[in-house]
Amino acid sequence: MGSAPTAAETATDRLRLILGAERLRALSDARVMVLGLGGVGSSCAEALARGGVGSLVLVDRDVVTPSNINRQALAFHSTLGRPKAEVMRQMVEDINPTCEVCAVQAFIDKDRAAAQLGSLPRPDFVVDAIDTISQKLAIAAWCQAAGIAEVSAMGAANRLDPSRLRFAPIEQTEVDPLARIMRKECRRRGIRGLTVLFSDERPREAEGKRDAIDGRGFVREGMSVLGTMSYLPPIMGQMLAGYVIRALTGLL
Repeated sequence: MGSAPTAAETATDRLRLILGAERLRALSDARVMVLGLGGVGSSCAEALARGGVGSLVLVDRDVVTPSNINRQALAFHSTLGRPKAEVMRQMVEDINPTCEVCAVQAFIDKDRAAAQLGSLPRPDFVVDAIDTISQKLAIAAWCQAAGIAEVSAMGAANRLDPSRLRFAPIEQTEVDPLARIMRKECRRRGIRGLTVLFSDERPREAEGKRDAIDGRGFVREGMSVLGTMSYLPPIMGQMLAGYVIRALTGLL
């Protein structure tokens, strides 16, 4: 059994030992925007809250569904059907009651992304954990135009090996099919130097893929050809949080 906390013990004691008081204050003064609260984004937001970030802007359009439970930090049987943004807000407030949280249930429209994101509290750093390429490009363009630091998650689906994950400018990515398209579109749109977290592991073909595709080549309703392990998206989220915390404290 663990010992009971002493009156002087705080939630940031272990952080202070490695970061020091000044860097801890920098995190407390920082605001991070996390876009997408799935397997990657929810674990990232959790780690940022535990890491002492003082303000979070959390955006996701979805509600918690049963298939989320295998990998998403906010997904439990008790949270099924609830908006992810609201569940994440409550989690953050329970972890770090002093953290200022702006939680928004919204769809980031690629044609209105600049206006939507610009209407929210301005962050010091943006984490893009959204899956859709058109939205990712719109977010990257907004961050570049606004001079806001960003890190973007590439594909986590159909992969097994977290040791193949690494950070790189989008121009230096390889293997990842999502990164390949992002690389081409960033070049076409003049988006340069976008930092991404990607895997150089080739995606596996999902079991039962043939059953998920109909005779016209479309994915059947309620089916998916993207499988996800319980550990890989959360590891990506933790790595993204680590990147942001190190950047905000000058340790990157």
